[in-house]
Amino acid sequence: MARHFLAWIGLGIAATLAATPALAQSTSAGGKDPSIPEDSSGPTPAPPPAVPPPAPPPPPIAPGVTGGARDAANDFQDWAVAVVAADWRSGQGQPIRAFENSRRDLAAAFERAGFARRNIAALSLAPNPDGSMLGPQQAAASIEAITRRATAGCLLYFTSHGSPAGIVWGPNGLMSPATMDRLIDGWCGTRPTVVVVSACYSGVFVPALARSNRMIMSAARRDRSSFGCSEDATHPYFDACVLEALNGAADFLALSLRTTGCVNRREREEGLRPPSEPQTYVGAQMQPLLPFLQFARP
Repeated sequence: MARHFLAWIGLGIAATLAATPALAQSTSAGGKDPSIPEDSSGPTPAPPPAVPPPAPPPPPIAPGVTGGARDAANDFQDWAVAVVAADWRSGQGQPIRAFENSRRDLAAAFERAGFARRNIAALSLAPNPDGSMLGPQQAAASIEAITRRATAGCLLYFTSHGSPAGIVWGPNGLMSPATMDRLIDGWCGTRPTVVVVSACYSGVFVPALARSNRMIMSAARRDRSSFGCSEDATHPYFDACVLEALNGAADFLALSLRTTGCVNRREREEGLRPPSEPQTYVGAQMQPLLPFLQFARP
């Protein structure tokens, strides 16, 4: 796939991303030397003062920031956020709370990280006690609505069961990588976009979603399961590690590295094999931007 430059961060591999290029700056070379009128009868005029060397250029300014100062609390205020629990059952078809807990707790954690509550949609495809439910098409329409209102960027988080063909999307649906790519293109276009797919085999989404303006995080390699979707789990392991990592991560790049390290540690401690190996892709346009998008801290 040759559309865009791929930057991969695999499990246990530290990658140094390209440093942010400094913006072109103009410097003043100083004023013009003053003219000295001739006066043959007076004393010899003093030589003109030395012109000081030009001042060093100011430090680079983050994209969209003026005045050389960045208010971290406002970085994500106009970003659209959707957290979707797309399944509510175990692998044996029994009701579980893990996906619902992730939907609730991740939405709250992203709000604490600086995203505006009014722009966060926490959506569940599970049936309500009365039997009613948010259908897959209604969920997609809700995401579209919030991305129309908040237009600076997109954060889309999907937690569900998965297979090599895609993720479970509602009671009988399956969201394929190609379908998700088409939907995200319609929702977010070319704006900065972070997509997280938490499911078994979710690495299948990475090449399909890879674009220059996107960062993609998956809970597992395309040929690996992830863990923590049983009846007794509070969160899927990957979601739990995202929540843990958000407590100390400064930005999405740090979030990815911390989450991967957490998953690796937990699987190793519990003897889970083969390891899930979460995957991360960072598009070329996102590499210089992400370090400037800092999470808020309480």
